Amino acid sequence: MDLLDMEVLIEKIVIYGGALLLCGGILYIYLRKMRRESDSVKKKIELAKESGLFEPISLHPHIDLNTCIKSGACITACPEKDILGIQDGKATLINASRCIGHGACFHACPVEAISLIIGTEKRGVELPHVSPSFETNVPGVYIAGELGGMGLIKNSVEQGKQAVDNIMEKFEPNHNAEYDLVIVGAGPAGISASCNAKQHGLKSITLEQDTLGGTVFSFPRAKIVMTAPMDLPLHGKVKLYETSKGELLDLWNDVLSANEINIRENSKVDAIIPVEDHFKINLKDGASFTTHNVLLAIGRRGSPRKLNVPGEELEKVAYRLLEPEHIEEKNIVVVGGGDSAIESAMLLADKNNVILSYRGPSFKRIKPKNHERVEKAIVDGRIEVQYSSNLISIHEKEVVLKIESGEEKSIPNDLVYIFAGGELPTQFLQKVGIEIKKRFGHVLKSHKH
Repeated sequence: MDLLDMEVLIEKIVIYGGALLLCGGILYIYLRKMRRESDSVKKKIELAKESGLFEPISLHPHIDLNTCIKSGACITACPEKDILGIQDGKATLINASRCIGHGACFHACPVEAISLIIGTEKRGVELPHVSPSFETNVPGVYIAGELGGMGLIKNSVEQGKQAVDNIMEKFEPNHNAEYDLVIVGAGPAGISASCNAKQHGLKSITLEQDTLGGTVFSFPRAKIVMTAPMDLPLHGKVKLYETSKGELLDLWNDVLSANEINIRENSKVDAIIPVEDHFKINLKDGASFTTHNVLLAIGRRGSPRKLNVPGEELEKVAYRLLEPEHIEEKNIVVVGGGDSAIESAMLLADKNNVILSYRGPSFKRIKPKNHERVEKAIVDGRIEVQYSSNLISIHEKEVVLKIESGEEKSIPNDLVYIFAGGELPTQFLQKVGIEIKKRFGHVLKSHKH
């Protein structure tokens, strides 16, 4: 080997050696970073287990580890943060009980390794029988939105639209009913379905037991609604990430008004009766309609869950907070540990003396921002929280709480707000003939966009 060849060889060794060292350095830095992040996720999981936040409560993602490529897209997409993480190279749940079912992780996963499920192997959730086309076991009766397990505005809007699309695929125009479709409920799913029915040219009517907006209407006026871009029939893409309840209701009113869609409010459905090839809809006020198809978009919170304690029938007891700005200098007890209870207590705390009563030892399924806010309010003395307590009786001037020690504590009181969730309208559904089953780890229908 001559000198020139030797120089070329040395030069190649230096170049390749330098490249190898550079790659090795980059790999070392990457692996070190991954190890730090993995250790951080491990600590978060341990903390979640200690705080009771690790086990899912409702709708949550399930990860197929055989398909997952650990891209991290699901983690980036999740608007709630710290619901998902990557530990030891595997995607995993962290604060699973804080998941509120946005479904952003499902849509972001590039390899469809995530499915949305409700219930776990140990904890079942009662759900009505609903097929992939949103039809129940009763032909002609469909369910969309929260009642079927898929809550939140974007998901409900999409399901309302899809349900009507599926109704159109089986639609038979030659029937003896007054309407092609009766939509029960004017929340996000019902409004979307109403718009899509109009777009398809169906003769339809929408019945709402309360007021336009359904669950959204019952939010406190100042509540920020967390949602995401969605397609609303007859309107198009709606890009909302944080908006007030009023702005969202204004949008829906504008769309309905522009398309001459009327919602019949204060019309509670009492019974749905099959009659030959259609259904008879009886209302509480005595009115009735006939329809070829029915879409139930009533939500799970249509009937607030009551505590069934003495005094709960008093006028000072309410199950939603509509105008907190008009309430001042009152002794108030808020019952519940979810986002609605926390947010209502925070809205009332500035001008009132507020006690938050929660049966659990710590808040489990609330948004991180709400957790931070309520913890700060407790430290600042703006709110008093009675953990592991139960409201056992309500009186004109006071309430009685049973606290962890078993002691009964009497508290001066002017108003009581109960946020104990909603009851699945089991009897109503069973009268229609809809089957209800307890689901353990049930995969819910959802769609990529």
